[in-house]
Amino acid sequence: MSGIAGKIKSITESLPDDVRLVAVSKFHHVEALREAYDAGQRIFGESRVQELAQKYVLMPDDVEWHFIGHLQTNKVRKLVPYVSLIHSVDSSYLLECIDTEAVRVGRIVNVLLQLHVAQEESKFGFSEEDCIALVDSGLLERMKNVRVCGVMGMATNTDDMATVRVEFKKIKNIYEELKTGYFKDKPYFKEVSMGMSDDYSIAIEEGSTMIRIGTTIFGSREYPTE
Repeated sequence: MSGIAGKIKSITESLPDDVRLVAVSKFHHVEALREAYDAGQRIFGESRVQELAQKYVLMPDDVEWHFIGHLQTNKVRKLVPYVSLIHSVDSSYLLECIDTEAVRVGRIVNVLLQLHVAQEESKFGFSEEDCIALVDSGLLERMKNVRVCGVMGMATNTDDMATVRVEFKKIKNIYEELKTGYFKDKPYFKEVSMGMSDDYSIAIEEGSTMIRIGTTIFGSREYPTE
């Protein structure tokens, strides 16, 4: 077995039972997704709302679509009908927008709180202090159609794996703080989405339950041309 199917098999066979693979399929053609699907992959990660919506109608109904990119509030309405999990909720206002649209279409939308632990200022996300403020604000109690299922984070883009490990530890520590605090009686709060092609083995060692892998499976991204 070679190609995409072989890579899917190699990765999934190496994963602990409690870790799921999100195949990051953004900028790849549906044919590549089909090959992954035929190899047993069911969770696909996209970062552009329009691209996800287009692929949604071309792929089988049992695909679980995860949104992993930065989400603009003006794109929420188009995303909510299709998505299974939004990894990248990085503000209270975005949470409110998702809840409003989820109420409108009569869905419960699962989300993760994106945490900012990396050294790059360009990355989005809540700080530890922001998470505490969110919980204390009472907003989560007021939202009826959003379910916060855990956290997501990215490490600094560096070859220094010691730094990466420290940052993954911080993500897991914030998760544990939330899990033993506000979310202690909420069994659905159980996901830690961290780890990509270059660092997922470290992420798993530090407690990831969901890894996001694209390049290792599909190869270099096929960016659209203007």
